[in-house]
Amino acid sequence: MKGLSSDTPCYLGLGGNLGHPMALFDEVVQYFQRHPLSRNVKESPRYESAPVDATGPNYVNSVLEIQWLGSAEELLKACLGLETQLGRVRTTRNAPRPIDVDVLLFGQQTVNTPTLTVPHPRMHLRRFVLEPLLQLNPDVQIPALGFARNYLPATQDQIVKAI
Repeated sequence: MKGLSSDTPCYLGLGGNLGHPMALFDEVVQYFQRHPLSRNVKESPRYESAPVDATGPNYVNSVLEIQWLGSAEELLKACLGLETQLGRVRTTRNAPRPIDVDVLLFGQQTVNTPTLTVPHPRMHLRRFVLEPLLQLNPDVQIPALGFARNYLPATQDQIVKAI
């Protein structure tokens, strides 16, 4: 396996607004706790937020912090496979979904491939990402943008509540 030379601190955004997202989040945490390329899994508090650029019920959101022993592409493959396993069917952009597992940050690396963009291109614009991310690491930095906490004030009009 490639990428086993060192572990990379990574952050994953979890979201869902159909079915039972809280139970699915528990399954995501357990999946990464058992995954052979994942270590030190921590989940932020969970939050409820209104859909952004979409319709449907409110979302449940959280962020996972993991130490990943593989490549960014291997992490993406794990996330997409897990989404499918947990019932995600991709239809239209921003459609309601039972689970979404996004790669937000892969260390301080920038990744730009046809299948993966890291840092996640809209993470600094979304309070439902910033709040839980900053709960895990108040000093986290977004490559090319700086400290994530600097972007939180611009998102105060987005209603997010702890659940």
